[in-house]
Amino acid sequence: MNRTDAASTFVPSWFQPSDHGAQAPGDTHAQSFNRLWTAFMQARVLVAVVLLGLQAWVNTMAGSSTPWLVGLTAAYLVSTLASLRWAPRSDGGRRVDLRWIWTLVIDITAFGCLQFFQQGNFNYTPLFVLPLLLASVLGTLLLSLATAAAVTLFLLFDTGWNLLSSGAESTTRLLQTGLTGTGFFLVALLANQLALRLAREEALAQSSQRAARTQARVNELVIEGLSEGVLVIDQQGRARHANPAAEAMLHTEGVPVDASNAVDLGSPQAWQAVLQLVQRTFATGTAMEEEVRLDLGQGVNRKLLARTHLTGQHGEASEHLCVVFLEDLREMEARVRTEKLAAMGRMSAAVAHEIRNPLAAISQANALLDEELQAPTQRRLTAMIGQNAQRLARIVDDVLNVARLEPGMASTGQGPALPLDLHTHTITHDWAQQNGCQPLVEVRAHCPQVHVGFDPEHLRRLLVNLLDNALRYASGTPACILVSTVPVGLHRVRLSVWSDGQPLDAGVRRHLFEPFFSSESRSSGLGLYICRELCERYGAHISYQRSLLEQRDGNEFAVDLPRLNRLAPQA
Repeated sequence: MNRTDAASTFVPSWFQPSDHGAQAPGDTHAQSFNRLWTAFMQARVLVAVVLLGLQAWVNTMAGSSTPWLVGLTAAYLVSTLASLRWAPRSDGGRRVDLRWIWTLVIDITAFGCLQFFQQGNFNYTPLFVLPLLLASVLGTLLLSLATAAAVTLFLLFDTGWNLLSSGAESTTRLLQTGLTGTGFFLVALLANQLALRLAREEALAQSSQRAARTQARVNELVIEGLSEGVLVIDQQGRARHANPAAEAMLHTEGVPVDASNAVDLGSPQAWQAVLQLVQRTFATGTAMEEEVRLDLGQGVNRKLLARTHLTGQHGEASEHLCVVFLEDLREMEARVRTEKLAAMGRMSAAVAHEIRNPLAAISQANALLDEELQAPTQRRLTAMIGQNAQRLARIVDDVLNVARLEPGMASTGQGPALPLDLHTHTITHDWAQQNGCQPLVEVRAHCPQVHVGFDPEHLRRLLVNLLDNALRYASGTPACILVSTVPVGLHRVRLSVWSDGQPLDAGVRRHLFEPFFSSESRSSGLGLYICRELCERYGAHISYQRSLLEQRDGNEFAVDLPRLNRLAPQA
């Protein structure tokens, strides 16, 4: 979703880059220096052109006796052009830089010669302001004061020389020169301080812009990641912005909604309910909340909770927008169901604990009864009772294992060092024999020397749960289940169970590792949840992904385990 950058209305100046990209402070400072440098160099070229024209006119029309001044101004023009074209740029540091200080020497020398050898009533004293400003704005305070001192000393020397040459005594002219020098010092000081102030303000503005740009990006990421839909609608009923959740709810994934591609909510009939709510919000000027139903066609219906808020106060002359928050009521109901299931799980744990002892008594009585019976039909009945009692016992154990709080082995350091490949082979072989599916399972172990900190019985429970789940959805062809171990970097190892089953539904994938969730009616829905709990106890991580293996798509459950440096205990 595109956003309008707040910095787009910023007017560039000498102290601010014209682009709005993120730049380092040193880069922007150097750019500011280079823009000022270019401006001063252009001013020097303009002054040189005017001086050359003036000297040429004086030499031609007034019959000047100093034609070499024309050559001086021409040479000065060439030097200014060279400075504009080839002079090196500074890195923007506020220090004396010998790479451009020679421009000050050239300016003071050129203007000093014109002032000293002037003809007629021309006064070139104001030209000294140019090098003075150049030193004050681009240099340090010391450099600007030194430049003002050099100019003042020259003016005093020029005035004294003229007075000695004419033989006259004029305190007024000396006083005027002194005042001019004092003015140069004041100009140098004020210009330098103003330049420093502007540089500080520039740095502060750039820092504020970077912070605002970062905050705007954070806001975009937060809004885009919200499960709640966000719409921004103007008074004409056009959607200016929409986050991905809102686009999905309004079924507009193929039509991106942004400031440059506003969508008219009045065109599709399905969006009329949202548009009417927005219109009432604009009319009343108050926030509103209402349930709306959208018929998006092709059998797709959505029931949404819409909440509206205005960006401005009611009755303001400026245009304001309406922000609409959309929440899918199905998701709300799903969360309520999840909370109910969690409460039912806690209650189930209490019930399982209560029925464990009676169930053990039933199993024991059934075993004693089975020893006394001889008729085949009666023994079949006791076998059925025993099988179902064992199934109930497994369900009770699952529920109690979920509810039981045990310390994590990773935190206590009590996990024994197990050779991963050896135990993977043993557990998989035993499971395949018990289920009579040896041709369906293949083991590829690639970590012969790797040991993991895992309780043997917990590792067996983890792997058996994953194998049971894989067998339930596998195709039943040879090698449709693959158990593998591979190293992952220097500190972890991966144990994965892959099967060639069909892809899981998106709704199932979201709740895979939640307790009491299962797509099978005869399952307790605790297998994968117990796997996740066991992994967390030992610092491992379990995940699901759809992966390609030997040109076959399948479901893969991968467990990333921390590997140990210590060896397995000897038997």
